[in-house]
Amino acid sequence: MNRLMTSWGEYELTRFPEDPRDRLRAWDAADEYLLSHLKGVDGEPVDLSGNVVVVGDRWGALAVSLAAHRPVQITDSFLAQEATRANLERNGLARDAVRLRSTRDTPPERIDVLLIRVPKSLALLEDQLHRLAPHVHAGTVVVGTGRVTEIHTSTLKLFEQLLGPTRTSLAVKKSRLIFCSPDPGLERGTNPWPHSYALPDDVGVMSGRTVVNHAGIFCAERLDIGTRFFLGHLPRRRGPGHIVDLGCGNGVVGTAAALADPAAEVTFVDESFQAVASAEATFRANAGAGASASFRVGDGLSGVPAGSVDLVLNNPPFHTHQATTDVTAWRMFSGARDALRTGGELWVVGNRHLGYHVRLRKLFGNCEVVASDPKFVILRAVKR
Repeated sequence: MNRLMTSWGEYELTRFPEDPRDRLRAWDAADEYLLSHLKGVDGEPVDLSGNVVVVGDRWGALAVSLAAHRPVQITDSFLAQEATRANLERNGLARDAVRLRSTRDTPPERIDVLLIRVPKSLALLEDQLHRLAPHVHAGTVVVGTGRVTEIHTSTLKLFEQLLGPTRTSLAVKKSRLIFCSPDPGLERGTNPWPHSYALPDDVGVMSGRTVVNHAGIFCAERLDIGTRFFLGHLPRRRGPGHIVDLGCGNGVVGTAAALADPAAEVTFVDESFQAVASAEATFRANAGAGASASFRVGDGLSGVPAGSVDLVLNNPPFHTHQATTDVTAWRMFSGARDALRTGGELWVVGNRHLGYHVRLRKLFGNCEVVASDPKFVILRAVKR
């Protein structure tokens, strides 16, 4: 448990799901810098009496600290929403003190204070600024924050092009603030997202088909090489069964499974609202008129009944924000083991050096290599 010290008070905050072994904090110096600026530590305090919107709050640190002002939190992350709920409760704050919205929801009609935690994805920032711009006015206070390694010239150009004149603060604890003065008369052009492209002709059942990517999805401009390798070695199965594309991203793997096995029930799962929207769009663009699938934004396979799944397909991430970690992969593997029926299979693709086979043998008691190349390996584990 860590305590964030602010001018509004002290808050006990954790990431979600809470793990006592996790040494990573639920905030960083960029969050602290923004909160101190709002309180007037470096000048006049910001008037927070109007409609406050917090975008990209990673674990709820900003929204929880500002709970007295009933902010709207906009995030692409289901886990960030769950962290915010848990941290509100942990600090004795009402659950409705923060109004939760996803990046797929319409922003509030009027925004008086707009606080933006700069995302890793420039595309996601571009999409969100396009969505937010119609809702700000000339008097809106716009402040962005991020680590100095997260704020680039391209970041500032987006603020300039989509909102108005922009400048930055001095760096404090390797963090920086962005100040933007909205220009209601600015000509912004159209939002380029979502983006679609055709797959190459050598990726099995998905060859030449269309992939739809909303902003912020991994490798939104092209098929990543790990997924490409996976598509060439997917399990061959036919008939009724329940397949899960776990951490589905744009849904290309799950769609391939659905096309190869039309009788199967396919579920697409991701913690990113943008990803699940992309997966559904990709599936709809390629499946027949009568085809059906389910799409879930959630914490892995939490909530999926035990013993209800026949096959899990997984390309797990090995980082969360700026931290490289196998925690997410471990939770995905554990969730898959619980959700699979006896005889059900988990298929995983990953970089060879990550050593997922060790984890899988520990969890399942077995693991075999299905295919490999100099960079990637596809592993199969069976629930006994």
